[in-house]
Amino acid sequence: MSTLAPYASDPVRSRGRFHQQGGGETRGPRDAFQRDRDRIIHSISFRRLRHKTQVFVAPDGDHYRVRLTHSLEVAQIGRTIARALGLNEDLTEALCLGHDIGHPPFGHAGEEALQAAMADTGGFDHNAHTLRMLTRLDSPYPSHEGLNLSWETLEGLAKHNGPVRRRTWAMAEIDDQWPLDLDSWAGAEAQVAALADDIAYDNHDIDDGVRAGLLTLEHVLEEPLIRSNWDRVRARYPDVPTERLVGELVREQIGCMVNDLLDESRRRLDEAAPRSVEAVRAAGRPLIGFSEVMAAREKALTRFMYANLYHHPQQIDIAARMAEVIAGLAAVYKADPALMPDKWRESLPAAEPALTRHIGDFIAGMTDRYALSRYEELVGPISIEGF
Repeated sequence: MSTLAPYASDPVRSRGRFHQQGGGETRGPRDAFQRDRDRIIHSISFRRLRHKTQVFVAPDGDHYRVRLTHSLEVAQIGRTIARALGLNEDLTEALCLGHDIGHPPFGHAGEEALQAAMADTGGFDHNAHTLRMLTRLDSPYPSHEGLNLSWETLEGLAKHNGPVRRRTWAMAEIDDQWPLDLDSWAGAEAQVAALADDIAYDNHDIDDGVRAGLLTLEHVLEEPLIRSNWDRVRARYPDVPTERLVGELVREQIGCMVNDLLDESRRRLDEAAPRSVEAVRAAGRPLIGFSEVMAAREKALTRFMYANLYHHPQQIDIAARMAEVIAGLAAVYKADPALMPDKWRESLPAAEPALTRHIGDFIAGMTDRYALSRYEELVGPISIEGF
């Protein structure tokens, strides 16, 4: 690892782990953040991301992204940025790999349906559920619940999108047990992870959208940011067929956004001159970010993607059917919790709100294909044709 900047997170100065005793800390040469990264990679909840929606539900093709491949791509971008800025690469990678673990099946459609199903018992939020998964539900070790991650990793997962102004019940449970200073910005590594996520899905979803035929290159090139990068790609490869240049366009886009982020972040860091990670948290604003021009272009690109891919009529139709699956499963299990698998039935709480939250935990952990199979078994057939 490169020499850390003074404002980077240092594992030697970690605030410790969720459970301060146990966890095999004497094994091998790894530091606290390397252990966190490895615990996330080895977890069942991380492996489940292989069969959870990124853009497309249970895609038939082998070449489309899912939550797992998206998380790996976010980590690659995040490590590159962290290294260039002198930040802790291992903590950044852990945050990038873990940031989507709390997503239920079927992406945002599934989350909205689960939120509605749990509305009377506090609702559902995937970011808070990530912490719940990693501190409560995914428990591979004999000495404690959860993965027993460090304070810095849990803080970064809680606040990578900024300070948490309103605690949901799941976030409050964790924060009450071990305060995560939710009203401040997270360390620079978490800020990098959030923007690496934006860069990854902004650009890789273009690739998948064009591959699926829901976006055309001609339409995509109406966006000024994409057009300017396409012109550079085409100038470098004037004789290469257009269909072979979409991947190069995505690479150009990512490079353009990463370079802007590095230049702007260095400017902010020079201006604020933080001498510790605590100074980053106390800055009152993000010290990692895009320039004003790039931020505006990125927002325009996000609006374009919502209008033309995420809210494409075909996607809207599939999303409605997947919301029906989540709502149906929630109704069935609430009506008869005995239909849950043995492990979940044996630990079933007797009263609300814990009962519905327990059912929500079970559904949120499902993969797309498991949710579909349980729905067909308990409710009836449902088609996802049209993708």
